[in-house]
Amino acid sequence: MTQRSQKIDRRTVLRGAGVACALPWLEAMSHGAQAARQSGRDPSDAGGDQGPAKRLCFVYFPNGAGLPPKNDPAHEQWGWFPHGAGADYRPTKVLEPLAPYRDQLTILGGYSHPKSRRLLGHLAGDTWLTGGDLRGSAYLNTISADQVAAAAIGRTTRYRSLVFSTDGGVGYKSRISTLSFAAGGRPIPAEHRQRAIFERYFGGPSGPSEDRRRASARNKKIVDMVLEDAGALRRGLGGDDAQRLDEYLEAVSGVEEQIRSNERWSDVPITLPSGGPIDGDAGVDLNIAAAVDPAGYLRAMFDLLVLAFQTDMTRVATFMMAREDGMGFGENFPKLALGIEKGHHTISHDKSQGHWEEWGRYDRWLTEQFAHFVKRLQESHDQHGPLLDRTLVMYGSACSTTHNANNYPTVLAGGSALGMNHGQYRIGQEHGHDAPMGNVLLTLLHTAGVPVESFAQSTGVVDGLVG
Repeated sequence: MTQRSQKIDRRTVLRGAGVACALPWLEAMSHGAQAARQSGRDPSDAGGDQGPAKRLCFVYFPNGAGLPPKNDPAHEQWGWFPHGAGADYRPTKVLEPLAPYRDQLTILGGYSHPKSRRLLGHLAGDTWLTGGDLRGSAYLNTISADQVAAAAIGRTTRYRSLVFSTDGGVGYKSRISTLSFAAGGRPIPAEHRQRAIFERYFGGPSGPSEDRRRASARNKKIVDMVLEDAGALRRGLGGDDAQRLDEYLEAVSGVEEQIRSNERWSDVPITLPSGGPIDGDAGVDLNIAAAVDPAGYLRAMFDLLVLAFQTDMTRVATFMMAREDGMGFGENFPKLALGIEKGHHTISHDKSQGHWEEWGRYDRWLTEQFAHFVKRLQESHDQHGPLLDRTLVMYGSACSTTHNANNYPTVLAGGSALGMNHGQYRIGQEHGHDAPMGNVLLTLLHTAGVPVESFAQSTGVVDGLVG
């Protein structure tokens, strides 16, 4: 018989030298909430469950996707969209890494924002989550879907939303480096410095203390610093909770180790396969790790998002994997990850022999990084089961192929416990052209419990996507 845990507060943290390490959900926290109700106190005082979490996450890749024409031999294997439709679709090599999660995802084609369809694709990226009007000289962007959600479901978490990107900051018109926009279309700066993100989670509200800095200088990790407190807590936990705590601390340790690995490159000049050097000094303000080990960098960002969801620090997040039009570190990911002697934007314009296979290989590599995120959400749990079951993730781009702001390549993953009907390739169409992307965003907002009547140029929710 499994030992039952002691009753603990949902706000319990592990403490070390200048560290307050948040905990994931443990069964003992439900006992704490039950005790609070029996004593007539508000269960939230014990950190009790406020109801099953509903989470939203948006992940973006730039420059569209490779779409070889049907008469090209590469069409069968390297086109981004699957062959066929409905439940019997056949993915190409590009989306194969998501095959283990087929029953937990939907592939969408035939959706775009009406006001963005005639925009240059790079500019349409500014509107991916907003549907704003950038057709004239004025920048009439609007609030993004994630921030609409943050105002409704982010009020009970430490952070209403998390805004991440590979380059950080906000960028500029058509070369934006954030997906998130506040009311009035004001861009919200994204964070890209993994150490800063990690310290925000575990260094306390004012960042790392002097004790924490000294411990870090001695090469001590977060987990090392809270081991004594973790051991004391573990002794009062039941078997399942003890195992869950161990798995969580192992995950925290793994993320910090990857961040450290990324940081080791910050003072090393890098030479790209094409021969162009990157100054290591840029690592002071920019994350040079992204220009050295892009897979390690992107996966660490995804792991940080998983930790934030697992500890309920936030329920809304965005992550821009790279910027449009050859800007930022993401342009060089194909060179560094696959040895292709062209940047991502260059590949999207190239028409030489082997062009489609190069683009398809890189699209597949991006899918592999996203598949890592889906896998980690599936493996990590809260009190209701795998995080993926109550997390809605949208992955995609704001143009289908070179500069074409139509037919957005889109994957929806997760949310099975929220009613998502997955396992299909759905193609939207309305009045002979793309259906409004606002319909997809409105559907996700409703499914996440956000009470809005419309979003962008929506004409309604996507029929049959949620049951």
